[in-house]
Order: sequence, then C-alpha cells, then structure tokens
Amino acid sequence: MLKYTTLKLDNTMKLFGTDGVRGKAGSYLSAELAMKVAMAAGIYFKGQSCTNCTNKILVGKDTRRSGYMIENAIVSGLTAIGYDVVQIGPMPTPAIAFITENMRCDAGIMISASHNSYEDNGIKFFDGHGDKLSLDVEKQIEAIYANDELIQEAQAVGKNIGKAKRIDDVVGRYIVQLKNSFPVQHSLKGMRIVLDTANGAGYIVGPTVLEELGAEVIVLHNKPDGFNINEGCGALHTKDLCESVITYRADLGIALDGDADRLVVVDENGEVVDGDQLLGALGSYMNDRGVLKGGGIVSTVMSNQGLEDFIHSKKLTLHRSDVGDKHVLEIMKKEGINFGGEQSGHVIISDFAKTGDGLVSALQILALIIDAKEKASKVLRPFTLYPQKLVNLNIKEKRPLQKIEGLDTKLKELEKNHIRHLIRYSGTENKLRVLLEAKDAKKMNKAMDDMIEFFQKALNA
Repeated sequence: MLKYTTLKLDNTMKLFGTDGVRGKAGSYLSAELAMKVAMAAGIYFKGQSCTNCTNKILVGKDTRRSGYMIENAIVSGLTAIGYDVVQIGPMPTPAIAFITENMRCDAGIMISASHNSYEDNGIKFFDGHGDKLSLDVEKQIEAIYANDELIQEAQAVGKNIGKAKRIDDVVGRYIVQLKNSFPVQHSLKGMRIVLDTANGAGYIVGPTVLEELGAEVIVLHNKPDGFNINEGCGALHTKDLCESVITYRADLGIALDGDADRLVVVDENGEVVDGDQLLGALGSYMNDRGVLKGGGIVSTVMSNQGLEDFIHSKKLTLHRSDVGDKHVLEIMKKEGINFGGEQSGHVIISDFAKTGDGLVSALQILALIIDAKEKASKVLRPFTLYPQKLVNLNIKEKRPLQKIEGLDTKLKELEKNHIRHLIRYSGTENKLRVLLEAKDAKKMNKAMDDMIEFFQKALNA
C-alpha cells in the first residue's frame, strides 16, 4: 500500500472551491491540471487502508465539449499511477455518487461545472461510499498535488500501469434506483409533466424515468451539442418552462440544471415555486408519513425565516448549515436527519441519494401532489415567505469582507432595522452574493440599493 506524508500546501494554491475544482476549461482547468489533480486524488485513495478496495475509479461527465479533454486527462492521470478506470459517459452527478458505491469502486469522479455555462468545467470527487469529500481530505489532496516528487514516485511502470474501459449500459442501474424511490402504490398515469433537461446530463435519464412511471412527458432542451448546456434553459432560466406548462396545460413543470443535482419546480399556473417552500412542503409530507428522521430538517443560512417558522409550527427543528449541499449533508449526518436542502433547489433525501438529486426530489414532489389530491400551486406553498432579495454582484477582486472599511457600520444599521443579512463571495465565480430579508419589503429594497452602491464602490473601484 502506498504511503505518503500529509503536507502543507502553499498558501497561494487552493484547488477546491465549494463544490470540487472548477474554472474556465482550457485556461485554468487545463488538461495538465486535470491530469495532475487526478493523480493526486488517486495517490490519496491508494493511501487509504480498506479490506474491499477494488483498484477501480468511476468517471462520468455532463455534456460540455470540454468534457472530452478533461476526461482523457483524468484517465491518463489515474492509469499512470496504476488505477483501473470505468468510464460511463454523460450521467447526472447523483448517478456518479450512487454507481460508485454500487459498482464497488474506490472513488468516483464527475466532470461538470453544474449550472455554469459551457466555457467552464469542473471536477467533483466522491469516496467509495458515494459521499463528497470532506474539507480535510480536499486539503490532503491539494498537498499531494503540490508535491511533484511524490507524484513522480507514484507513477506505475510495466504491468502495474492501469487500464480503462467504457461501459454504456450502466444507466439502467441508476434508473432502477430512481424508480425505487417512488412509492410503489403510486403511478404517474394521467399526469402531464413538462421537463427541461438544460441540454445537460439528465437529458436521457429524466424523460425515461417519468415515462416508465406512466407520465405524459413534454421534454424541453434535450439536444446537447457541447455548447448549449444551461444556455437560456434549465434551473436558472425557466421562461420556456413556465410558458410550456401553460401551453400544454401540464400538471407540473420541472427544470434540472446541467448535472441534474438540483431542480426548480413550476406549478400548473406557470409560476415558479420557491425552493424554501419546496423544502417545507416535502419536510412536512415526510413527517406526516412518519419517515422523517431526527426531528427536523436541514437548510442553509440562505433560507427564508418563513421556512424556519413553519418548521417550528410542526414541532420540528430547522438546522442551518453553510452554503453548499455537502455542508447540508454534514449536519444531516451529525443530527441523524434524512432530509435537507438549499433554497437554490439542491434537495437531499438521504434514504435514496447521497447528494442533491433533482430527479429523486421531483419524484417525491409528485408523490406529495398525488397523496394530497390538490393542485401543485396549493400543496407546494404551505407557508408565506418573508420578503427576501438576493443580488449577485460582479466584482473585480475578492477582498476580505472584514477589511472593507465601513462595512461593520452598514451591517449594524441593517440589524437595527431588523433586516437579516448574509453577505458572501461565490466559491466558483468572481461574484459577491448579497442577501437581505425583512418583514417590511419597502425597507428591505431601500437597504439593498444602498448595499449595492456601497459594494460597487468598495470592490470595483
């Protein structure tokens, strides 16, 4: 077994963001970086003692053209240090998490930049149990990445060099898993659903599952060409979906993002359902059925206060995590909870998925609508949201917030006026996210205008 010493990474190097390694393909995320990151991760996984190691790593991707380049680089890096690689082509991120464990692989890798446009790409890692890597493991991989001598020593020769093979029919395993998450006594027969697959990784799996469960499915944006992923469609751009739900008189609209680990739902009136209202509706539904574990749910610091008040009214606890579905999952595990998610549409139902899964979530929402015998517009909005506004500001530099002169005074003014605030930098883009929330919408909007003006001067001067 390969041994290595945990090393400190140079402070100037930070590979991992909030969800893996991400950047502009061919520029920051080059073939060289992808190969070296894969080698570093492979060295880490080879260094772990286990009784059932198979020396296999699973690799999947979404539909970006750059996925070919990055996939080949990753395969080269892994086989160079002696790993065998299983390539399964375009598949949703949650499918990689499931299949990694299902096929007894030592780890899984997903090549995707999720909701970003085609110019970007990313590399997400899962351990042999299908779980995302902890911050500590990411730091160890970064340390290995920075140690050229260790990477050189780890390279295999002769018969120890790994091999790669492509498997095209593994999608069936994931489809069965999805269908098993849907109540066996239910059917989608008689339901008309509009599904926007964002020209992404769910373009085959999504329609197949819904149709096999009996639904009439109208599919939008399911013709990926390598460059149109998330382009004017999917979870970030719901105009086409909203209009199509009305045009086809559908019962529900569902939009996935590029790697299908999140969803946005549109009701029968063509109106988007807020992500926090989905969390409240699903959490309450699971509690009523007696399947909610841990006496509560997990959301993030971004979630609306209205969700917290609703959950408390059910005599349940709302736990808040940092932004990022892996942070949600960490608290779920710690508290013994099986349901949580983010306002953005990452929903984790750990009885069926190890990470956010847009299709698992969609099936649970459909089961809820069937059981409630109500229209989506009513059953999916169980409480009133407090006025909340999120603005993403393009910025030139990410200066430490605590070093921005005058910010403390601004935040104290917000708190004095009972305006909840959350201000943070994006982990994947050069953006500052400013979230404000208050019972008084007029007061909140005025405060937001003031904060935008303040940050534009402070960070774009």
